[in-house]
Amino acid sequence: MEDPDLDPSIQVLAILLNTFTGPVTPGIVAGMLIMLLLLVLSAAISGSEIAFFSLNPGQLNELRNDHGKSSQLIMHLLERPKRLLATILIANNFVNVAIVIISSFIMAGLFDFSASPLLGFLAQVIIVTALILLFGEIMPKIYATQNAITTAHFMARPMLIMRKIFYPISSLLVKSTAIIDKRIAHKGHNISIDDLSEALDLTTTDNSTPEEERKILKGIVKFGDITVREIMRPRIDVTTVEDKTPYNILVASILDSGYSRIPVYHDNFDNVTGIIYIKDLLPFLNEDNNFEWQKLQRPAFFVPENKRINDLLQEFQVKKIHMAVAVDEYGGTSGIVTLEDILEEIVGEINDEFDSESDAIHFSKIDDNNYIFEGKTLLNDFCKVLNIEDRIFAEAKGESDTLAGLILELAGKIPEPNEKFQFEQYVFQAETVDKRRIKRIRVKIVNPS
Repeated sequence: MEDPDLDPSIQVLAILLNTFTGPVTPGIVAGMLIMLLLLVLSAAISGSEIAFFSLNPGQLNELRNDHGKSSQLIMHLLERPKRLLATILIANNFVNVAIVIISSFIMAGLFDFSASPLLGFLAQVIIVTALILLFGEIMPKIYATQNAITTAHFMARPMLIMRKIFYPISSLLVKSTAIIDKRIAHKGHNISIDDLSEALDLTTTDNSTPEEERKILKGIVKFGDITVREIMRPRIDVTTVEDKTPYNILVASILDSGYSRIPVYHDNFDNVTGIIYIKDLLPFLNEDNNFEWQKLQRPAFFVPENKRINDLLQEFQVKKIHMAVAVDEYGGTSGIVTLEDILEEIVGEINDEFDSESDAIHFSKIDDNNYIFEGKTLLNDFCKVLNIEDRIFAEAKGESDTLAGLILELAGKIPEPNEKFQFEQYVFQAETVDKRRIKRIRVKIVNPS
């Protein structure tokens, strides 16, 4: 009879003792020894999985440069990682199944659970599972994580032997997974820029990543989705010279602008004939007004305004140039884009001793929730100032790329002075307006998060 006042664990132990039949025969002892060896083997195989696949680039480079047999054997195994993983999984499963079978033999020889078969089943499952998890999985993987190279060296040759033994089965497994891989690859993974940006926010929320590094990482994520039109200097702000300009006026314009490359046009800016490089003029500074400086022009590089800047950066590198003229679908000149403009999308504003305040983003900060911007401010720059994602204006802005263009899209007309428009938590007020464009805009943030 069971005493109801006894602890349940003591009651279970008492039941197990009552079901013990004994004796401990040589066969039982041999089974225990084999089970112990199998647990050690399971631990070694489980540890090798972590060891081989957790080697960092520095450790792999160290092994690659080490000409020892063990190091070269590790690199040989890692050349075919799928087969190595298949071998580890197959071997581990074989060992664990053998442990279960032998444990059943030992339990049947030592205990009689005919009166309580459910208890016998639970006892065997709990004991065997605990042994495999603790000694065959958890402990060896913790050790292998901290001693990856040592474990990899120790298991390199045994793993090569197991790979040969299980080669037919692992081949079948690798080929079957290859079919699945092809189907997955065929479907593809459509990861949006927003998904990447949100993932970056999640992984850099701790203080270990400096703010500047986070900005650079976000710039890299968005880099391939930005077009020339979003970062170019619009034509009304471009310093240009006409090809009929006298030499002395050209030099004066160059000194006044401070730029090292200036587009040259014939009759109007839609007919750009080339780019004049200031360094090409240096040997001819003392020439008179009859000097034919036009012959020093270099060919202009034209790009469509909807070109991705990551592609343009590659073309800049190949052609070894720093400036391109952006054109619209009708062939008219939209503006210019430089290598500096592209790089600033990754690293932020780049200013040198020659940059003037006119080159900066034009805005005034009244307080944390109120700003005044010039209408020509690019939406890209507006979002940088407010430290917000530009995707929130993706649908509302239409084809526009400036703050004034956004207001025109929202209003559907040229607004009246001081007319207000709200989009989400931003209230835009057209402060200065003429008949053709919006010059200044007041921005108020309502209900800031």
